[in-house]
Amino acid sequence: MHFLALASDYDDTLADDGNITGATWSAVQRLRTSGRKLILVTGRSFANLEWVLPRLEDFDAIVAENGAVLYCSAEHRTVLLSGGLPKSLVEQLQFRRVEPLWIGEIILATRTENAHQILEAVRDLELEVGIVTNNNTIMVLPAGINKATGLAAALDELRIPAGQVVSIGDGENDAIMFESTGCGVAAANAPAIAKRTADLVTEAVAGVGFSELVDRIVTTDLAECLENRRAHIHSIAV
Repeated sequence: MHFLALASDYDDTLADDGNITGATWSAVQRLRTSGRKLILVTGRSFANLEWVLPRLEDFDAIVAENGAVLYCSAEHRTVLLSGGLPKSLVEQLQFRRVEPLWIGEIILATRTENAHQILEAVRDLELEVGIVTNNNTIMVLPAGINKATGLAAALDELRIPAGQVVSIGDGENDAIMFESTGCGVAAANAPAIAKRTADLVTEAVAGVGFSELVDRIVTTDLAECLENRRAHIHSIAV
């Protein structure tokens, strides 16, 4: 068995309209029964996930807030993977009446329609931060924090090499995760930028696409992805 774990985005990848269907939960169990680990990698806060996920124990690790927070399921332990953003940024955005404004343990997020307010506040305060867009959301994080760095921390805890991990997602912020793992898979509903970065694209969307991927992992260990990677490396060497 080459691929030992699957790292999955939540919204519109594992979940449909914010919730995981019964069929998708069955796919989760098929993956775990095969002996592989499941890691959730999402922009949502961990507190929010506790409301929508009834079975946190089905995930071996959870990377929340787009890479800033790690939850280790076996120890029920939460780790902040970065220092927080300056309080002055929160105050500036509240002064500008940016709404909605979601404040996590580390992350700040709002709708992309407020992007100009975010950029102006960051510029006025002369901050070095990471700004990530995903669909209709814009997120502000400490510089250098993203889904790939958060996943790397989870894999270090689980002692699994990144090259033996499959990652799946549907957003622009998932592309960096695809590049950091042994096989990156874009859901059929992903934007073109994510699909260009991925090694494979599912035929179905969201949870059905996730289930499709699980079946391919369990039955073939994604041999086609390994062949594609080997062919790419060979073409570079030539």
